Amino acid sequence: MTEVVAALIWENGRFLICKRPPHKARGLLWEFVGGKVEPGEEKKDALIRECEEELGIEVSPGDIYMELTHVYPDLTVHLTLYQCTIRSGTPLMREHVDLKWIHPQQIPDFDFCPADEAILKKLRGK
Repeated sequence: MTEVVAALIWENGRFLICKRPPHKARGLLWEFVGGKVEPGEEKKDALIRECEEELGIEVSPGDIYMELTHVYPDLTVHLTLYQCTIRSGTPLMREHVDLKWIHPQQIPDFDFCPADEAILKKLRGK
């Protein structure tokens, strides 16, 4: 099982989503910023690193919003999604092909990675 962390970043009632590059697994699907936890790395440290690498921002991870396990054909992930705030920087597209701030009611307008479905339901209050 692969440990993965992601950030739920809110700003003015909207949250940040990122579109995966086409050459990666689940290419062109939307996701929360984050990535794999390296061996010996704490989850929150991994999230801080991933946000800096992928978006050029420094985040402060807070409480866990949700944890889940999802089985993809090529791997099984244990995803921990943290509530985060941006301490410094403005999100840049260092790895992703698009970034958007969306309201929960806009979720159906985007194709997300399958592992995010339970999170999206919770965000929509369903």
